[in-house]
Amino acid sequence: MSAKGPPRLIRSFLTVGGWTFASRIMGFVRDVMIAAFLGAGPVAEAFLVAFSLPNMFRRFFAEGAMNMAFVPMFAKRVEAGDGARDFARDAFTALATILIVLTLIAQVAMPALVFLMASGFVADERFELAVLFGRICFPYILLISLAALLSGVLNSLERFSAAAAAPVLLNVALVGALWLGDRMGWPPGLTLAWTVPLGGVAQLALVWIAAKRAGFAMVPRRPRLTPELRRLAVIAAPAALAGGVLQVNLLVGRQVASFFDGAIAWLSYADRLYQLPLGVVGIAIGVVLLPELSRRLRAEDGPGGRDALSRAAEFALMLTVPATMAFLVVPGPLVEVLFQRGAFDAADARATALAVAVYGLGLPAFVLQKVWQPLYYAREDTRTPLRYAIVSLGVNAAVAIGLAPVVGFIAAAIGTTVAGWAMAFLLIRGARGMGDAARPDDRFLRRLPRIALASALMGVCLWLSLWPLAPVLDGPYAAAGVAALVAIGAVSYFGIGHLIGALSLGQIRRSLRR
Repeated sequence: MSAKGPPRLIRSFLTVGGWTFASRIMGFVRDVMIAAFLGAGPVAEAFLVAFSLPNMFRRFFAEGAMNMAFVPMFAKRVEAGDGARDFARDAFTALATILIVLTLIAQVAMPALVFLMASGFVADERFELAVLFGRICFPYILLISLAALLSGVLNSLERFSAAAAAPVLLNVALVGALWLGDRMGWPPGLTLAWTVPLGGVAQLALVWIAAKRAGFAMVPRRPRLTPELRRLAVIAAPAALAGGVLQVNLLVGRQVASFFDGAIAWLSYADRLYQLPLGVVGIAIGVVLLPELSRRLRAEDGPGGRDALSRAAEFALMLTVPATMAFLVVPGPLVEVLFQRGAFDAADARATALAVAVYGLGLPAFVLQKVWQPLYYAREDTRTPLRYAIVSLGVNAAVAIGLAPVVGFIAAAIGTTVAGWAMAFLLIRGARGMGDAARPDDRFLRRLPRIALASALMGVCLWLSLWPLAPVLDGPYAAAGVAALVAIGAVSYFGIGHLIGALSLGQIRRSLRR
């Protein structure tokens, strides 16, 4: 990789991560409002299950299958100047056709889908509510999947801003709808459900306009099965199955949680909290790294690919390992300040904090998956991640179902975390035969234990700070107390990390300037 490579990658990570951070913050505002209006009650649980349905299929079709297969093929065509526009347009048309059919089928099959998602809802009001909300929300799958494919086009062209900004629009729409609905007296559950497809329209419009300006106006045409689409389908099929396996992983957790009142809401709010660093770092790295590695492999640039992978892994762990430590040491104050108000009481906060700590243990694993998976997809190898995903599913099911009678709802979070580490281990071990690009360099190996040490010492600083801050955290100025904890964590981690060589503040500043 050229000398300009790492700073360019870091800038791209920060562009995607910055917009993802904005989306997650708005997602927090959304979830805080849902918690305040609905708590962990039946309407909240019904909406959360209904909203998860299009998102589950989105990961199955868009991020899970189409993009992991589409982006490497499209990036190589862009690099070679070989029919990229026609290929993208044909893929856009094919995906739209499939998803229109799927949406129509889902409207009829919604009771069965809700049963598969949360069979514990049967025979109480949550089931009928979830079916109603699900039918309203499900068309979002068409809109967001097409937006994801257009985002893949933009990311391959190294135009990251619009694609990264699009998710903000949905959360802005949901927050605005809740605020307006409260003043107009609209039922909050229905208000949220109807806003989901409206937010999807806004997201699709943003990336469609950006793609048009980049010279890729995606106007659907009569579907046709070209040789390129056949190749795309062959590559996408294992990725789709892998996406399906990962969604079954989530399904196992929801099924376990559905048998404990309030558990789906607790796990959903905890998921929102740990998804903040995962989204900012992991998603940003996955989005940027896949087209970068595809280009490097086409150019047979093994050292450049190795440098890209190493800097991505280093950047990911530099930010997520300290986040894990914070989730283990201070989950209670974080959850109380963010969610404990209105219908969301202290018992809900304690249960959610426990889930945050358990999910936090898996955070580095989830991020490492985002770093290593592009190695496979850049080589158009979607079968190997499928095999690993099946193993991960077995681990999750065994842990979650086996522990549920012993530890209750938290078994779902434990299963997710253990399965995440199993998947990360398999991906890293399986990549060892891929040559230089798959082996982290010496700089990464030197910095990894130092990042762990700096994070552990930061955790000690946070733990010691809990005693003097206890009166503030238990009073009306709890938000100020949490802000102080965040500041203490950041200063101690970056200060200690700089001193022991876990990170270089000067190097970060230089990357930002370039």
